[in-house]
Amino acid sequence: MVHKRILVPERLRRPPPTGWSWVDRRFLSEYAERLSGNAVSLYFVLCAAADKHGLSFYGDGTLSARLRLTPAAVDQAREELLARNLIAHQAP
Repeated sequence: MVHKRILVPERLRRPPPTGWSWVDRRFLSEYAERLSGNAVSLYFVLCAAADKHGLSFYGDGTLSARLRLTPAAVDQAREELLARNLIAHQAP
């Protein structure tokens, strides 16, 4: 077994008082390597922006700006995530 030790204890992660988000570790081992970089980026932004129910209300304009992607690239990334059943989506 690998012995682990905290390298910088004062940097140990703690949930911030304003809320936090999480990503299931299985995302990396089961999905990430088969997705485009844009789809991985979109997934992480949606996870980080989600509320306690996993819902994100960022519009396409906000997603495009935050990810520095064209609206078409955001659409394509979303389609990849939908095809693998990683997200659900409903247009406003």
